[in-house]
Amino acid sequence: MTGRYVRGGQDGRTSKRALAVVMVAVVVLAAVTAGLWVWRADVIGAVKSLATRGAALSSDGQEGQATRMPAAEAAKRYPRLTSATDYNGNGVDDYTDILDGARKDAEARPAYDSGYYQGGYPPADRGACTDLVWRAFRQAGYDLKAMVDADIAADPSSYAAVAANPAPNIDFRRTGVLDVFFRKYGQTLTTDTSDYAQWQAGDIVVFQHVKHIGVISDRRDKAGTAYVLHNMNQRERENDYLAFRRHMTVTGHYRWDASKVPSSVLRAWKR
Repeated sequence: MTGRYVRGGQDGRTSKRALAVVMVAVVVLAAVTAGLWVWRADVIGAVKSLATRGAALSSDGQEGQATRMPAAEAAKRYPRLTSATDYNGNGVDDYTDILDGARKDAEARPAYDSGYYQGGYPPADRGACTDLVWRAFRQAGYDLKAMVDADIAADPSSYAAVAANPAPNIDFRRTGVLDVFFRKYGQTLTTDTSDYAQWQAGDIVVFQHVKHIGVISDRRDKAGTAYVLHNMNQRERENDYLAFRRHMTVTGHYRWDASKVPSSVLRAWKR
């Protein structure tokens, strides 16, 4: 009897241990399963977010109507300015020509290349942020390289901080040099990106003085922030960069004014 009792007690304890092990296994399995469901929910959420982002893109890769203000509404709320100058006499004002030239470069999506080229100009299928700008001005009939070179030669002190040793093959492709040039020969405007109406198509925007440069688009996001045509090797060369949660600080905003350029500096595109 005593032996059976002991064995019975051992069997009871063994059964309890087995039950405890089973219960722990069940709890662990439940926790793992719950974790998998949380992970699955996170993955599904991420996929849905990507799908929503994808749906906002139109077939040409630009921001779709989900994020862009309709053109008619943008024109009504923020009427576009036109320049009194049509420098190349093509029937299109300078601001529109500059916009069109910048958009052509953005749509061509040249491979990013800020390297040095003999003669100054990179191949048509290559370029950096500054190349989009001179190509935009070429559309309006201006030879930005020739104008920059002439102005540096006439007024080197203004450029001393950004071109201490002038080099015509590269000076016009330096953001800091263009910042000085446009400050001299453009209207200096607000750097407050929320002052929506002041940002007009064809304007020039400079970031952190020497870091980056672009041309303001006629497109806007739903809040009214102007898009930027620019090249920092990103896929979409026309986007609402000024509305990004993190973007480089805007330090310059200029509107080209050919009437301010002396004849000794003004140059027409002849290539």
